[in-house]
Amino acid sequence: MSLMLTAEEQAVASGTDGAAVAMRLVAESARLLGAPRLLPIASAHIDGALYHGDSGTLFAERLVNGGAKASVRATLNVGALDLTGSCRVRLADHPREMARRMMRAYRALGCEPSWTCAPYQAGHRPTFGTDVAWGESNAVVFCNSVLGARTNRYGDFLDIACAVTGRAPDTGLHRPENRRATLVFDVSALPRRFLESDVAWPILGSLYGRTVGDAVGVVMGIAAHPGEDALKAFGAAAASSGAVGLFHIVGVTPEAPNLSSVLADGPVESVTVDTALIRSAQAALSTAQAGDQLDAVAIGSPHLSLDECRSLLRLLDGRKVRVPFYACTGRHVVAELERLGLHQDLQSAGITLVVDTCVVVTPIMDTLPSGVLMTNSGKFAHYAPGNTGYSVLYAALADCIESAVVGRPVYGSLPA
Repeated sequence: MSLMLTAEEQAVASGTDGAAVAMRLVAESARLLGAPRLLPIASAHIDGALYHGDSGTLFAERLVNGGAKASVRATLNVGALDLTGSCRVRLADHPREMARRMMRAYRALGCEPSWTCAPYQAGHRPTFGTDVAWGESNAVVFCNSVLGARTNRYGDFLDIACAVTGRAPDTGLHRPENRRATLVFDVSALPRRFLESDVAWPILGSLYGRTVGDAVGVVMGIAAHPGEDALKAFGAAAASSGAVGLFHIVGVTPEAPNLSSVLADGPVESVTVDTALIRSAQAALSTAQAGDQLDAVAIGSPHLSLDECRSLLRLLDGRKVRVPFYACTGRHVVAELERLGLHQDLQSAGITLVVDTCVVVTPIMDTLPSGVLMTNSGKFAHYAPGNTGYSVLYAALADCIESAVVGRPVYGSLPA
C-alpha cells in the first residue's frame, strides 16, 4: 500500500523551512509503517524535550531556525531540569546548558511549558474518538484507554513533527479495528479488598504488561471504577513492563461497556489471575533484598495528582521523614498546593518536591550503587535500577511513608 499525500501536504513537504522538515519526517514514518495516508490531529504531547544528547537540542533548534511552529495544541513532557528550582539537578555544565537550550527551543516552537508526564491531569484531555499524537508511554496509554482518544506511541522528534504538521500516520491504534482486544485478563478471582487498595494497581499493571506485550487486552472482574489515579498507575506499569498502548476494563473504560463490545473477531486468549500470580508479580517489582537498609523514597511516576499529594500529607500526619523523600509532580499541582497552603506542610515534613522533571530521568538523588530505594510506583520500580543505580523495594504509599518516617523498611499492606 503506497502513501498518498494531499496536494497541501506535498506542497509543505517540498519546501526548505522547518515545516517542510517536519512534514517529510511524518510522511517517511508513515511510508515505513505502511500507512495509506496522514490523519489530521487535534493535539500532541511532546516527549522529545528531555535531553539525551546534543543531537536532540540541535534538531529542535533547527526547527526553530526554520520558522516551525506547532499547529495544534502541544503540551510538554518532563525535561531534564527543574526550572522552578524546587530541587537540585546534578548535571554537569555542558549537558545542563544543552538541556536548558532544548527546553527553550520547544517553548519557541509554541509548545505549552507544562513539563509533566500526566498532561491529562493538567487540563489536556482530548475528547473521545479524537486523533492525537502523544509521546510518553503512560500518557499514551491513559489517553487511549481512559479518555478514549486515539494515538500511537510517538517517539522523540516524530512527536514534535506531528505537532508542527498537524498530521499523523493513519495506522495502528488510530484505526478502530486495531483497538479490539485479543486477550481477556480475568481478575474476578482476586479478593475485593485487594482490588480496592492502592497497592494493587501497579502490581496488576506490571503483570498485565508482561502478559500482553504490545497486544490489546481487556480486564474483566473489576466491580467498580477504581478512580483515575489507580488507572494512571495501572497504565504506567503496563506500558513499562510491556509495550501497552491501550487497555480496556469492562464497565470502566469508555470503549468497554461490556465484554463483547471490545473483543476482536477470531481467537481470543484468556488469562485467569490468581493470588499466586499477584504475589509473584509483586515480588518481581522489588530488586532489593528485604532488610533494614533504606536510603531514599521516591514517588510520583506518573506525576502526583493533587489528590495524591493530599493523601501523602494525610498519611504523614504532621510527622517528618528521616530519609530523603522525593515526590515528583507538575507545576500545575504545585500551584494548587501553594493556593491551598499545603506546599509549606510538605516542605516542613522534609519532602523534596521534584517539579518539571523526574528522579529517574535526570540525576537528582545521590548516586549510591548499593543503595535501596522504596517506591509505590510500578514505573519507578521498572526503570530505577538501571537509571539510578538504586535497587528497589516496592510498597504501598502508606508503607513508603512509614518507612521514611522510621528510617527503615516497614510493611503493613500485603498483597492478595
